[in-house]
Amino acid sequence: MTDRFTEQLRASSEPDWSAAIGHRFVQELFRSTVPDKVMANYLIQDHRFLDSFLTLLGAAIASADTFEARLRFGRFVGMVSGEENTYFLRSFAALGVTEEQRTTAPDTAPTAGFKAIMREAAATRSYAGALSVLAVAEWLYLDWALQAPQRLPGNFVHSEWITLHDNADFRAFVAFLRSELDRVGPAEAELSRDLFRRTVALERAFFDAAYDGAA
Repeated sequence: MTDRFTEQLRASSEPDWSAAIGHRFVQELFRSTVPDKVMANYLIQDHRFLDSFLTLLGAAIASADTFEARLRFGRFVGMVSGEENTYFLRSFAALGVTEEQRTTAPDTAPTAGFKAIMREAAATRSYAGALSVLAVAEWLYLDWALQAPQRLPGNFVHSEWITLHDNADFRAFVAFLRSELDRVGPAEAELSRDLFRRTVALERAFFDAAYDGAA
């Protein structure tokens, strides 16, 4: 029996996928030992490409071939714009990150890469292309969050970053992304594989970059 297309994509992205979900940052997050400076660096950069992420979600809505898929993406846009964005703002306050720090810190190379690949995927006007980047951005995060211990960290900055990526709604959304990519991706396999693999490599590099200059 042939593996699902999304499983083939994940296998093709190794060793970057496994390195990302088992990253030092993830392990320290579970233990609530991520240094504040590292967490601040990480969240500043992650929040930085929210605009490009919403652009990509908009492209998925525009290129989706069913009304039901558009509704699903629309609900997710609301969550990202609301609950997740609020988490960022609360975390910045808790970590003492100023508005000036948020706006003047330069993009790291992985952040610039994420912005570029999200807009590249959106510009393809391909539903499979948009899904290939979105699937990595959400599925890889669910994959590491599923490894979290039952007893979550007491620090909300750490614990809520985990629960935002492992809850019933998020698991259902990742299942939806995978089923859609399984359905439409094989017809554009080369495009899907290229975007998927490059996005996984960026995820690994993004975790690495959080530690740059934080020693």
